[in-house]
Amino acid sequence: MLRVLIIEDEPAYVEALEVALGREGFELRAEGDGREGLLAFREERPDVVLLDLMLPGMAGLDVLRRMRTESEVPVIVLSAKDSEADVITALELGADDYLTKPYSVRELVARIHAAMRRSTAAPDEPDVIAAGRAVLDEGRYELRLDSTAFELPRKEFELMRLLMRRPGRIVTREELLDEVWGVTWGDSKTLDQHIRRLRRKLEQVPSSPTIETVRGVGYRLET
Repeated sequence: MLRVLIIEDEPAYVEALEVALGREGFELRAEGDGREGLLAFREERPDVVLLDLMLPGMAGLDVLRRMRTESEVPVIVLSAKDSEADVITALELGADDYLTKPYSVRELVARIHAAMRRSTAAPDEPDVIAAGRAVLDEGRYELRLDSTAFELPRKEFELMRLLMRRPGRIVTREELLDEVWGVTWGDSKTLDQHIRRLRRKLEQVPSSPTIETVRGVGYRLET
């Protein structure tokens, strides 16, 4: 049985989640305080965490930061905060996904299942992929650009791997969403933010490959 920890202080959202996720057969625990949520995380060792950002006791981002020092369990942020800065900060701290309130519970359930498929999939044998002056080390989750190395968060690494395996070819948005997040949905803001972060890394080293946008279709790595 899938164990889900909900850290959310709005009773209406908690009630809706308990009803919808209960129908899926998930085992649930809900906490409305950041500190209590972190304690529950350590006690329960859930399979997935649904985390609000605006919490009493301890802010959601601080909870996320603590979790990431202890575990790689999938964390899906559920927040009314929808600015680019909020999304980027949560992703940089290790969130696997970000949904803005109000959200579709059906979409959330799909994302939970997708996150679990990705986290439990058997890893491929570590490999090294090269494209132009970029080298991706799968054994270290590291992107090397000449003498500069970046340790990539999991989702950035998976996106870069897909692009580097097909240099010069278009990878559609649908393919990227399906391969990295395991589901295709209408709101792809999370994908856009990850691409922006990868571009910022590439731009730090002259003559590195670039990620080009093919408007209305997807992205292409130019070497």
